[in-house]
Amino acid sequence: MKIDRNAGKAWRAFRQSGLIVILAAVTGLLTNVVRSNTLPLVTDWTPEARLTTSRGNSMVVLFEDATRLYLDKRAIFIDARSPRDYAQGHIRGAQNIPWQSFNEYMDRLFDSIPDDARIVTYCDGERCSLSEDLAKELVSMGYKNVSVLLNGWPRWLEAGLPVEKGEAGPSDGRKG
Repeated sequence: MKIDRNAGKAWRAFRQSGLIVILAAVTGLLTNVVRSNTLPLVTDWTPEARLTTSRGNSMVVLFEDATRLYLDKRAIFIDARSPRDYAQGHIRGAQNIPWQSFNEYMDRLFDSIPDDARIVTYCDGERCSLSEDLAKELVSMGYKNVSVLLNGWPRWLEAGLPVEKGEAGPSDGRKG
């Protein structure tokens, strides 16, 4: 019976690689255990869980509540999508502050939205996280009353609520 030397070397390399992976995993787990701020091994990746403030408050606004805020003119709606998508259709009166070019729009934001304003961000579809990222940035900049309307644009269209087309104007997004 002839033993293939290359097969033996391959098997040994495979075992050694496996041991390295196991040692790395054990080292990582032990390091996590001794950290002062341990990382969760399993976490909830739902939008509701991701959009919770450090105080434990949810940043998600229910569709019914967002509709009421809009109809009562008690919130500023911000569309986080691109200017092209915004121009093709958006919530009537919403301001366009695209997350992907946020730095270019910061001045407009500060000029038109007071620090204490009620803000609702939205974007397009269940997998769109632009409004989430924008909302988190607004909170980090000091805005305290920011919410995210999940799946905002499609739900708004589906409900037949007021929409408009065209580019952003200087008064878009203001309450009143």
